[in-house]
Amino acid sequence: MKHYKKLLLAVALPVILAGCTVPGTYLNVDDKQASESANDDSSETVDILERVNLYPLTADKMARYKAPRLSAQINPELDAKLAAYEYRIGAGDILNVTIWDHPELTIPAGSYRSASESGNWVHADGTIFYPYIGFVAVAGKTVVEVRAMLTEKLAKFIETPQVDVNVAAFRSKKTYITGEVNKPGQQFISNVPLTLLDAVNHAGGLAADADWRNVTLTRQGVEKKLSLHALMQRGDLTQNRLLMPGDIVHVPRNDAQKVFVMGEVNEPKLLKIDRAGMSLTEALSNVGGINQLAADATGIFVVRANRSAESDTKTDTDSNIIADIYQLDITNAAALVIGTEFELKPYDIVYVTAAPITRWNRVIGQILPTVTGFNQLTESINNVRAW
Repeated sequence: MKHYKKLLLAVALPVILAGCTVPGTYLNVDDKQASESANDDSSETVDILERVNLYPLTADKMARYKAPRLSAQINPELDAKLAAYEYRIGAGDILNVTIWDHPELTIPAGSYRSASESGNWVHADGTIFYPYIGFVAVAGKTVVEVRAMLTEKLAKFIETPQVDVNVAAFRSKKTYITGEVNKPGQQFISNVPLTLLDAVNHAGGLAADADWRNVTLTRQGVEKKLSLHALMQRGDLTQNRLLMPGDIVHVPRNDAQKVFVMGEVNEPKLLKIDRAGMSLTEALSNVGGINQLAADATGIFVVRANRSAESDTKTDTDSNIIADIYQLDITNAAALVIGTEFELKPYDIVYVTAAPITRWNRVIGQILPTVTGFNQLTESINNVRAW
């Protein structure tokens, strides 16, 4: 019977092994050469590793992967615009016109009426009505230009008129602040220039879930990305803008600011990148570190999709590459300092591969139930025959 048992196992074992695959996932780049690019013109199905670039994260190469440090910068272009800024009157504004020594031509505000309630409303056609001179086109002009025009027209009826003009209420021009700010809504543009930083502060500042690195400014159908992180945290004034009528400032949620930590870590999960950013070492610490019993410390990978492959300006080389893979070896724990200099980007995948012995044990774990079953079956047959 022992002979038959051994024969049965000898026949069954190759069949079992042939049907077994290594359970779980792993990433093996032993046969992949580190390079700057890869190119494959074949239309046939190829190994996915032929469509990725591999970059080892070592101390001597970290300088090229380190995120540039933001620093304070001045903005001469903005300074020039602010210095030359003049508000131009528009439909909906209310003007306050005063003719000195001629109270009959000056509308009194009264004790219970503000200047905005008793002033001269700029009509939809851009005109106001004023005694003696009738309708006057004021839209698109500054208060200085309107003052000069009224003085010239009133001079026909009043000797050397002294005219003063100011805007009592600014209602014609506005910009919109939307998204993750504490008080979203419209903000009127006045004779005081309104910048992006001013608008965010007037809106009560950023909300807790704001993505301040990817703020969008839409002007006349053209969208531009700006970084409030660089502006507010680092003092980079080149990110500030003078807002114009009709501008839309949108502060998005940080829902897209996430990375995925998977593989042989103690607590695989999705992590959100906070306002200060997130390094590779920080991501590993947030999931409790690697599994010391199952992980391969030489295989800490960051898989980053090749976004240039989806753009309209992609090259032939870019179109073949689907991802860039960065590999960190933390067999020596001192290498974790390298991970602190590697900044993660949204939708990065941090993957810790399994050690070879871990994968082998998983294969054995799949085989043992079948072998045990055969053993119990043969033992049962032997017991029946012996009975």
